[in-house]
Amino acid sequence: MSTYDLIVIGAGPGGYVCAIRAAQLGLKVACVEGRETLGGTCLNVGCIPSKALLHASHMLHETHENFAKMGLMNAHVDVDWDKMQAYKTETVGGNTKGIEFLFKKNKIDWIKGWAEIEGAGKVKVGDTVHETKNIVIASGSEPSSLKGVEVDNAGGIVVDSTGALALPKIPKSMVVIGAGVIGLELGSVYARLGADVTVVEFLDAITPGMDGEVQKQFQKILSKQGMKFVLGAAVSGTSVANGSAKVTYKLRKDDSEHQIEAEAVLVATGRRPYISGLGLDKAGVALNERGFVAVDDHWQTSVKGIYAIGDAVPGPMLAHKAEDEGMAVAEVIAGKHGHVNYSVIPGVIYTTPEVASVGLTEEAAKESGRKVKVGKFPFMGNARAKALFQAEGFVKLIADAATDRVLGCHIIGPNAGEMIHEVCVAMEFGASAQDIALTCHAHPTCSEAVREAALACGDGAIHA
Repeated sequence: MSTYDLIVIGAGPGGYVCAIRAAQLGLKVACVEGRETLGGTCLNVGCIPSKALLHASHMLHETHENFAKMGLMNAHVDVDWDKMQAYKTETVGGNTKGIEFLFKKNKIDWIKGWAEIEGAGKVKVGDTVHETKNIVIASGSEPSSLKGVEVDNAGGIVVDSTGALALPKIPKSMVVIGAGVIGLELGSVYARLGADVTVVEFLDAITPGMDGEVQKQFQKILSKQGMKFVLGAAVSGTSVANGSAKVTYKLRKDDSEHQIEAEAVLVATGRRPYISGLGLDKAGVALNERGFVAVDDHWQTSVKGIYAIGDAVPGPMLAHKAEDEGMAVAEVIAGKHGHVNYSVIPGVIYTTPEVASVGLTEEAAKESGRKVKVGKFPFMGNARAKALFQAEGFVKLIADAATDRVLGCHIIGPNAGEMIHEVCVAMEFGASAQDIALTCHAHPTCSEAVREAALACGDGAIHA
C-alpha cells in the first residue's frame, strides 16, 4: 500500500485544484471521490449545468424578444426540453472528463469511494486504510433543509437545486423559496422558458448582503422580465397533491397567512457543509458554532496535519474561493507560503443582466467609519450595451475619499462577470480610482463603463 504526501477528500473545485497544485509541487497525491465523475457539485450538479441552462434560456429569450428588433425575422423558436437537457449533460461530461485527464497528467491517484478519517495520517475508503502525511478536507456543501418542507427530487415537484436542473418537464408555474443567487438564477431559467415564477423571500430584499442600489435595480429588472416577488415572508410548509404543490407562508409585517400553488417548488435557502460520514468527531477535528470545520490562518484544523478548505470552512461558498484556498494550502503543505486575499473575491450572479461585485458595498464601507466617494455610470450611456439591448444597469465604484484607493465595485449589466476582474486586479495592486480612469479602454466595449465610473469618482464621467 502506498504512503502519500497528501490525500485530498473531495474532487470539487477546491479539492481537484489542491491535488493538482500539490502534484505540481512534487508531492505524491491521491484524491478520494465517491461520485462516478470528478468535479464535485460545481461541475456535476451546480455551476456548470446551471450556466448551460442559463445560456440556453437566454438564447431563447433573444430569439423571442430581440431578434426581430435587429431585422432577424421569423426566428421564434420552440423548446425541446430533452435536447436542452442533453446539451447540459454533454457540457458537464466534457468538463468532468477534463479533470480526469488532468489527474492522469499530474500522476494523481483517484481513490474511488467515500472517505472516513481514522485519525491524523489515516484515511479509510471501503475496507482499506490509506496512509498519508497530510489530509485536506474539501468535501464541499449540500443544500440546506427548511422546516416543514420535504424535498423529493425524484418526484420532480418540490426540489432543491439539484432536482431543479433536471425537472421531468418545464413547469407552467414555479415557486422559488429564497431570493439568493441559486434561486434567482434557476428562477430566471424557468421564467425565460415560460414558467410563471414567484420568489418567496424571508428578508425584505433580494440577494442578502449585496449593495442596496444593486438590489433594488436587480429586482426591478427581474420583475420586468416577469418574475414576481413576495418579500418579508416566512415559509412554514409545503404540501403535494394531484401533481402540484401548495406553499404556505406568513408575512412578517402582519403575521397573515397565505398560500400559493405551483407545479414545481424550488427550495433555495442556502447550503451547509457536507461533512457527514467523515468521522471528524472520532478524529478530533473541531467544528465552529455554525457547523463549519474550524481552521487557523493556514487552513489547519484542530488536528495537526489535517487541513480543510472550500465550503467546509467559513467564508463565501464560491467555487473560486475554494480553488484559491486549494492552491494556497497545497503551497503550505509543500513548505511554501500560501495566501488568499479574502478582500478581493468577486461574486457573480449569472442572470441576464449579470450582477457582479467585489470588495465593500457602500453601506459596509460607511459602517466601517470610512469616508467614501462613489462613482456611478449607467449603461444607458454606453454604446455597446445599448446595441445589446442591455442598458438598464450601471457600474458603481467605491473609493476611499482621502486616498482614492478602490474599496469595492458593483456592476449590474452585460458581461458584468467578466468586467469585474479589471477591478479585482486593480484592488490587488492597491490602485486608485484615478488609476482606472487614466487607463485607456477600447471602444466600443461595455468595459468603458468601468472607466466612466472611475472618472465619476473624480471630476465626472464623460458620457453621463
